[in-house]
Amino acid sequence: MQTHTDEIADGIYRISTCVPDIGPTGFTFNQFFVDAEEPLLFHTGMRAMFPLVCAAIERIRPVEQLRWITFGHVEADECGAMNSFLAVAPRAQVAHGELGCMVSIDDMADRPPRRLADGEVIDLGDRRVQHFDTPHAPHNWEARVLYEQATGVLFCGDLMTQLGDGPALTDVDLVEPATVAEDLFHATSLGPAVPATLYRLALLRPTTLAIMHGSSYSGDCATALRDLASVYDDRMKV
Repeated sequence: MQTHTDEIADGIYRISTCVPDIGPTGFTFNQFFVDAEEPLLFHTGMRAMFPLVCAAIERIRPVEQLRWITFGHVEADECGAMNSFLAVAPRAQVAHGELGCMVSIDDMADRPPRRLADGEVIDLGDRRVQHFDTPHAPHNWEARVLYEQATGVLFCGDLMTQLGDGPALTDVDLVEPATVAEDLFHATSLGPAVPATLYRLALLRPTTLAIMHGSSYSGDCATALRDLASVYDDRMKV
């Protein structure tokens, strides 16, 4: 496995590892590092990926300076290395929604997490990152996203998942590739929460979608989110 690091927005880095034997064309696992006064990591990767992710961060900032550990929901690829990062970064704290902390993270994390209300902002010193609850979208009760207000980057986790090892950032439509991935994995909770969440996130008019699996997107993000919502609306009518 090889890990690549690319700056997808000002001071925001995508750390990507492709696992070639998942799916027909491989599958990427992406973490995102915000190089701020109080650095933030979105997704930790699995425990086995900790050395790779840690080394990638070290090329940007000393990993012990990490202040915030964040992720979309509780799964191994999103937070498996959470405690490994807490061990090497003495000031780091996990930050997640109130529900996720209550049902899982209060018990799982080696240090108490910061609980965030829907819409609450984390002040990184020179940046502000806003938390939004997205229960059951794309899956998991405690799901959430983060929105970096200065650059307009939406850290949207498993939303818009694609197969393969594409470019770090693209403006080519990702709705069709996301539909192909959904047909293979059936990972999304097929219920009204998903399109409703996508329509709500489109109102933010993000400039970039930082996606957990596959390329990040820098085209018309609001339209892409609405188009994907329409796909799920149509599927629920069948």
